[in-house]
Amino acid sequence: MKEQSALRRILGIDPGLNRTGYGIIRDDGRRVFLEEGGVIATTSTDPLAIRVAEIAREMEAIIEQWQPQVLAIEQVFSLMKNPKSAILLAHARGAILAVAGRFSIPVHHYKPTEIKRLLTGHGRASKEQMQLVIRTELGLAEVPRPHDVADALAIALCHAHNREAA
Repeated sequence: MKEQSALRRILGIDPGLNRTGYGIIRDDGRRVFLEEGGVIATTSTDPLAIRVAEIAREMEAIIEQWQPQVLAIEQVFSLMKNPKSAILLAHARGAILAVAGRFSIPVHHYKPTEIKRLLTGHGRASKEQMQLVIRTELGLAEVPRPHDVADALAIALCHAHNREAA
């Protein structure tokens, strides 16, 4: 089992209908390395079906290029003040999950507090604490930008730290 995790590529996803951040890291069992990070952006004036299809199309291209062994994605959390945002987020997640299913990639879901706890030891860590962990663990000169990419990398790192899911 140790050999399997020694060469795994993890695709972290911070889903969103307007902007979906993605980050790809390679975990050699001792250290993690940044391979790629970016954003899938959709046009807010396009119909919902077009936007969801664009996310799926871009996700397919990313998976085909990088061949990740696992996908880690932020879980939808209920926003009592803005349920419409949660529903729109769910559309983006659905497109991503459908593509992962087509490629038979195992998917792991993480709550925002779980991501923070696994990376910093505290489920209520600040954005700055999270950014410092990302920068340090990946050996970067600065925090990846935009924040969607940094968040996606945090999700990928969370999975790398979650040895129970490996």
